[in-house]
Amino acid sequence: MGIFKEFSKVCLVIGVLSTLKEEGEVISLLEKEIGKISKISDKYEFSFTDYYDEEMGKRPDRWFIVFEELIDPQRLAEIKIQTNQIEEKFALDGKRKVNLDPGILSLGNFILATTKNRSHRIPLRNGIYGELTLIFKDKKFNALDWTYADYRSEKFEELFKTFREEYKQKLKSSN
Repeated sequence: MGIFKEFSKVCLVIGVLSTLKEEGEVISLLEKEIGKISKISDKYEFSFTDYYDEEMGKRPDRWFIVFEELIDPQRLAEIKIQTNQIEEKFALDGKRKVNLDPGILSLGNFILATTKNRSHRIPLRNGIYGELTLIFKDKKFNALDWTYADYRSEKFEELFKTFREEYKQKLKSSN
């Protein structure tokens, strides 16, 4: 029989797709609702698909927000609900101008939260699912069959390795 232990704290990373001219208000709301931000990545043109172009009115930018405080992974569903509410605040005529995709980064993987059920997603709570998106193996992040194209890109693999190293340092300093 296994022994129950507390989950290890994880790093909260939110993937952002946005067509807003100014994201300061989104960032402020995220800090107010979720916690202090430690890093905001550079912006990249989201050129992997045109899926969001019609809803968002044009091609969005992709960037990532990393939060300072490590969190209990059980909070992922709660945070996805909060980010959906923030998306609604910035929507115009029911169309999003910002898309916030929270995920949790551990030493071994990256898990995204989603509202869409698919065969490879695990129910968390309140209609929120967890998707194992990346696995860290052989000193790099590895994509799975269902991993979104941007998350499987070399650019984002390097970015997530940087996030992982920073997370590793936070773990060391918290012990």
